[in-house]
Amino acid sequence: MSQILVVDDEIGIRELLSEILADEGHTVRVAEDAAHARAMRNAERPDLVLLDIWMPDTDGITLLKEWAAGGQLTMPVVMMSGHGTIETAVEATRIGAIDFLEKPIALQKLLATVKRALRNGGGQAQAGLTLLSLGRSAVLADLRKRLTQIAALPVPVLLRGEAGVMPQLFARYLHQANTPWVVADAALIDAPQDLLEQAASGLIFVEELAALSRAQQKNLAFVLGKQEKSRTRVVSFTIEDPARLVAELGFDAGLLARLSELSLVLPALREHAEDIPDIAGILLAQTVEAKQCPPRHFSTAALNALRQFHWPRNLEDLQGAVKNLALTALEEEIGAADVERVAAQFHPATAAQVPLPIELPLREAREAFERAYFEQLLARENGSIARVAEKSGLERTHLYRKLKALGITAGRKDE
Repeated sequence: MSQILVVDDEIGIRELLSEILADEGHTVRVAEDAAHARAMRNAERPDLVLLDIWMPDTDGITLLKEWAAGGQLTMPVVMMSGHGTIETAVEATRIGAIDFLEKPIALQKLLATVKRALRNGGGQAQAGLTLLSLGRSAVLADLRKRLTQIAALPVPVLLRGEAGVMPQLFARYLHQANTPWVVADAALIDAPQDLLEQAASGLIFVEELAALSRAQQKNLAFVLGKQEKSRTRVVSFTIEDPARLVAELGFDAGLLARLSELSLVLPALREHAEDIPDIAGILLAQTVEAKQCPPRHFSTAALNALRQFHWPRNLEDLQGAVKNLALTALEEEIGAADVERVAAQFHPATAAQVPLPIELPLREAREAFERAYFEQLLARENGSIARVAEKSGLERTHLYRKLKALGITAGRKDE
């Protein structure tokens, strides 16, 4: 069965839950406060945590935030409280808790919640980056406050920003836990009604408005017209300026106005560069914890080098660089020289400096050239699909297919 960690400052609650869950065949560990919970989480790697909110040293919400910000929310967490409020439950689920139990906890409610959390927890556990783990800068703190403020408003939200800013992280902050999360692309081609049914009471995310064909725009307009009835929220993203999106790229002006009822600009990584060491450390820790590489850590000089480097494609580049460093560094400590070696691959001019091996067959050589060509063009045009399409002479839909075939992510993160 599963290993469950029960965190509660009341010994009676710990003993009762331990007895019930042990009778169900689970292995149960207990912690009386946040300090013991931290140690047990790191040592035992539980499959599920039952976490009390009100504790004497550090409250459960603070501990949950700490795990989320540190990339350690890799297991489902169910919050418990005898003084719970709707606001507290909403905050906990937004941070990453999978469910909420109110004390006194009924036996059947406990068993059903534990069973559901263990069954569905893998999809809820946040093993990757989250908005909480992106750093503590004033820029992100302000943006988190704004997102929290609009989270309950049932209106469409348009996110704007540069290529590689990972807009899905910000959109997920608006997503209510235990409700559908649906990326709209394929379903917008010919099945908008199916999309509405799939996303009912949840969130529909449109990864890049500039990539939508006229037919997809029409279907998206249909979805917007039905969203109130289906209690579905639409969050979209584009790297294009709205005026250019309409005037030069032919996007439907009325549809854009409806999608941008609320609009937020996402910061480029250089705007909160002070967060880069923390983000890099979290990404590395997650890679180690997933056992994708041996234990690794950054030297201070390496973190400074990461912070000072200009990442053309923002978070996506930094994430790729950290994984590369984790897998290719020869020592446990990753140094500044390692960072310089890997970061050079992300410089905009790098693609033009890579020679094409003439020993390749023609087809492979052509693919290598096309990959280098489009990577350089994307970097030069700051990830703008519209401008790359214009420069390369390709229609945007054809361009997206070409980039996907070459394994290049452009203007959005493929899932």
